Amino acid sequence: MKNRTVLISGASIAGTTLAYWLRRHGFTPTVVERAPSVREGGYKIDIRGAALDVVTRMGVLAEIRRERTGVLGGSIVDAAGKRVASMDGDTFGGREGDDAEILRGDLNRILYDLTKGEVEYLFEDSIATLADTAHGVEVTFESGGRRTFDLVVGADGLHSTTRALAFGPEERFVRDLGYCVSIFSVPNHLGLDRWELTYVSPGRTALAYSTAKDTGAKAMFLFASEPLAYDHRDRDEQRELLARAYAGEGWEVPRLLTGMEHADDFYFDSLSQVHMDRWSRGRVALVGDAAYCASPASGQGTSLALVGAYVLAGELAAAGGEHEAGFDGYEREMRGFAERNQSLGPANIKRMVMRSKAQVRISMTMLSLLKYLPGKDRMMAKVLEPIHKAANAIELKDY
Repeated sequence: MKNRTVLISGASIAGTTLAYWLRRHGFTPTVVERAPSVREGGYKIDIRGAALDVVTRMGVLAEIRRERTGVLGGSIVDAAGKRVASMDGDTFGGREGDDAEILRGDLNRILYDLTKGEVEYLFEDSIATLADTAHGVEVTFESGGRRTFDLVVGADGLHSTTRALAFGPEERFVRDLGYCVSIFSVPNHLGLDRWELTYVSPGRTALAYSTAKDTGAKAMFLFASEPLAYDHRDRDEQRELLARAYAGEGWEVPRLLTGMEHADDFYFDSLSQVHMDRWSRGRVALVGDAAYCASPASGQGTSLALVGAYVLAGELAAAGGEHEAGFDGYEREMRGFAERNQSLGPANIKRMVMRSKAQVRISMTMLSLLKYLPGKDRMMAKVLEPIHKAANAIELKDY
């Protein structure tokens, strides 16, 4: 086996999954993570389609099912808080069959627990420089340490440091879809019991939900926006941008926004995708959002991370560690699947954030009448069909 030592940048879903499968295939992975530990909490995410096969092969599907959010349903509300329409949790979340919804932090913990005894983790550190040579990748860490690895994989998200160091500035690869998203924990002042409430106004959507895993609640905001210039690590600046975007908004928005001042899990970013001609260069490759972010609007970011990590590790193993052949196999197997799932984002976000008063009014009227319409189940199945086809648009090899 060639190229046994692999440095993975990022201890999130893609990184920990890749570490697991590389270790299973006889490699020696090391994971470096800027945070002091694996991140807990976070928003709810879905595992569907081929990703269910991956977690089944990892032996953690039963544990994932035990940790499900338990969300019972959701309602669309108007500015006065009146429920215009309600649906069960699976329909509201676009799930069917064996699909599972879980908090991102719970999945992170489950995957980390699988690997922590066998994989080296370097927390509170990150890659500062990379030098790709004929015999390995010379890495300097922000802590000052220096090591050489046979291969390096960036699993460090939309704003990937690894991608910037090995491929160039992110503006070459990141495409802003014209929207922003923010999510954070808030007190459950609405008294939600495993339920989600969504309020829609022109260009802005706000929602709040509670899960079986949390005594509090989460607030989420999606709004249309021109590309914004801001510091991705400056939370105060991001809070100001969010408050400005929702100034004067109705429903429970003002009260929900007050929660961001004390939320230690505050998240804000553009809704963007990553598009690259190649996911590898020399001895450096990318996986998950760093390579093919589909945006949260796709509903498939977690599944892409799980499947991509499985395929990358498997193709490297099938190539006997020969990185050029392994990376080529990874591209060949994953490219169509990634592109199919990326196509969901732009279409989905237009249904989630409506641009005009007329769109909002028509949508609210249709939703209020939905329960009276014959064949409503077929109509909903038709709406959800694209995501389920995309989620299953790959046949996983048994490596």
